[in-house]
Amino acid sequence: MLMDTNINAPSNFIRNIIDEDLASGKHKAVVTRFPPEPNGYLHIGHAKSICLNFGIARDYKGTCHLRFDDTNPEKEETEYIESIMRDVHWLGFDWGEHLYFASDYFEQLYELAVELIKQGKAYVCELSAEEIRAYRGTLTEPGKDSPYRNRSVEENLDLFQRMRQGEFEEGSHVLRAKIDMASPNIVMRDPTLYRIRKVAHHRTGDAWCIYPMYDFTHCLSDAIENITHSICTLEFENNRPLYDWILEQVYPKPHPQQIEFARLNLSYTMMSKRKLLELVQKGIVNGWDDPRMPTLSGLRRRGYTPAAIRDFAERIGVSKANSMVDYAFLEHCLREDLNQTSPRTMAVLRPLKVVIENYPEGQVEYVEGVNNPQDPEAGTRLIPFEREIYIEQEDFMMDPPKKFFRLAPGREVRLRFAYFITCTDVIQDEAGNIVEIRATYDPETKGGSAPDGRKVKATLHWVAANHSLPAEVRLYDHLFTVEDPGVGELEENLNPNSLEILTDARVEVNLKDVQVEDRFQFERQGYLCVDSDSSPEHLVFNQTVALRDTWSKVNK
Repeated sequence: MLMDTNINAPSNFIRNIIDEDLASGKHKAVVTRFPPEPNGYLHIGHAKSICLNFGIARDYKGTCHLRFDDTNPEKEETEYIESIMRDVHWLGFDWGEHLYFASDYFEQLYELAVELIKQGKAYVCELSAEEIRAYRGTLTEPGKDSPYRNRSVEENLDLFQRMRQGEFEEGSHVLRAKIDMASPNIVMRDPTLYRIRKVAHHRTGDAWCIYPMYDFTHCLSDAIENITHSICTLEFENNRPLYDWILEQVYPKPHPQQIEFARLNLSYTMMSKRKLLELVQKGIVNGWDDPRMPTLSGLRRRGYTPAAIRDFAERIGVSKANSMVDYAFLEHCLREDLNQTSPRTMAVLRPLKVVIENYPEGQVEYVEGVNNPQDPEAGTRLIPFEREIYIEQEDFMMDPPKKFFRLAPGREVRLRFAYFITCTDVIQDEAGNIVEIRATYDPETKGGSAPDGRKVKATLHWVAANHSLPAEVRLYDHLFTVEDPGVGELEENLNPNSLEILTDARVEVNLKDVQVEDRFQFERQGYLCVDSDSSPEHLVFNQTVALRDTWSKVNK
């Protein structure tokens, strides 16, 4: 079953193909699949494919399979399988009983390879990997036949069986398809179907020492599972003739149809799993779920919502043309969701103490704050107010410029939900640093308005000094400084200021019982999320996204 994700489904060229197939009777039901390789964590690019495949199955009342293409035991780990299942569920989708592994089909795939050999359409080759590349030719020059290409069927069957039995060393023998070494499509120049890897597999153990290649495995796995539409990204377009060729030789019709779409390219974002793994292995980031990573686990930890990611995937659409999507648009989708769902609170990230001298010492009163103006049912909360409070350091200036309307000597401002205060004195240390503000308040302005109708130009957020909680706040920026970090050396494009940790922040006492992944709007600051490092004794918040929506402003 598929979870109800409430996504509208605008038409696109893939849905048009499916509509035609259903109308013509080619298919009576739609079966799609999401086929990750378990060699890393899923990232935002995979989210587009997940939403597309599961969304199509949902909208056409079909099924979507989750299948792990686990044919490379050297790079695959159970950790990745568990993380992928966790991320797909978090994103809002469920495969039900349709969980599969390519390794489920190893015996069947082997028999189909034997069938190719019997047809004279596959052979065992002893060229090295380097020699195979040299024999393959170029885009302008045809390849040349392997000296082993014309072995007899009997000899190939014997050699392939001996490969399976482990008689040969890695790299010494491969099974290749016999197609056309002069094909204008290099993919069709006798591609490798099986190679020797004497590595234990995470599911089959030491049962196999030969493993099928992705191109051989993928199309046959689709056919075995009765996939109707095999939707993949454009880099597999040149491989489609091989996909179809293999099925035509050894598998009865109807065959799955491979359809390609443009992958997601997101500005300032690395989409290569190999390079993301390098970031993790080199300690440049703190694991796959580092909030600076584009992985779904990293985005989740940072505070992104499944609804925002699904909305983003739907709104960027599906096309055949590669393009770069501005990261700011993903943030725009996120803000739209968080604005509706996130409770408001006040937090001071860089505290500056204010002592309200005419407020009674030891007195604590409570002012009422709105939890979410977008949600009338969210209600209100009581916020403690006392003689000593904290405001942001940047909200005070000794000698302010003309357009600075916040607190300054002799100036009156409003405290959110509380009172008007006026700065009366400034305390500085020997170095001239401002360490404390002295002020007075007007008791007639409780709630933020003056009976005499006077106005102030600034409203500041604040927290009570003795009735607030200490917190650590982690502020994030892009991990890379260039729009396309895939170009050039990985470490040359890293942003040295991608993480700033504030250890002296103060938050409302109402946050004492927060849970990991709880999201809030810190008023005037942005949206933040409770980090997995957080505990009741040490609150930790991750900055999810700032309040300012640059994408929507630019596009207006």
